[in-house]
Amino acid sequence: MATSLSLENDSSLAQGYIKVNGTTAATITTSGITGNLTGNADTATKLAGTTGSAPSYACRAWVNFDGTRDSSGAVSTANTNRLIRSSGNVASVLRNAAGDYTITFTTPMSDANYSVVLTNSLLTTGVTRGNYILGISTTATQVRYYENNILTDTATNCVAIFGN
Repeated sequence: MATSLSLENDSSLAQGYIKVNGTTAATITTSGITGNLTGNADTATKLAGTTGSAPSYACRAWVNFDGTRDSSGAVSTANTNRLIRSSGNVASVLRNAAGDYTITFTTPMSDANYSVVLTNSLLTTGVTRGNYILGISTTATQVRYYENNILTDTATNCVAIFGN
């Protein structure tokens, strides 16, 4: 049986729909996606515009946050939630100490065997800097950023999560 997939927009309600064979499979709003969307990493389909036979896998959570500002936008060195500029499936970013953050997911991962990719902005030239993953769980991940082996808050921090 052929499957029909369509994307529809309802601007009067500020939402859209993914329909499969004319039936709404998911509703998309500014709060996220609701509905019955499932997939299998072993049979993932290619994204439009890709070439080759390898499947494409989506990012499960991501965040761009300011480690120097609290969630209200004020410059802060307090161990509080940080300012999130933009994100997907991230509920909060908590500063545990300078350069040390816990990123909590809105929807937990199915297991803790995911990959964390992170980077941050360079504060000063001519210094050694790095970042690493301190902890991984289904509900959160803890990351650290440092310069010259000293944990350091930076203004631009980006984290992406890939996995099941």
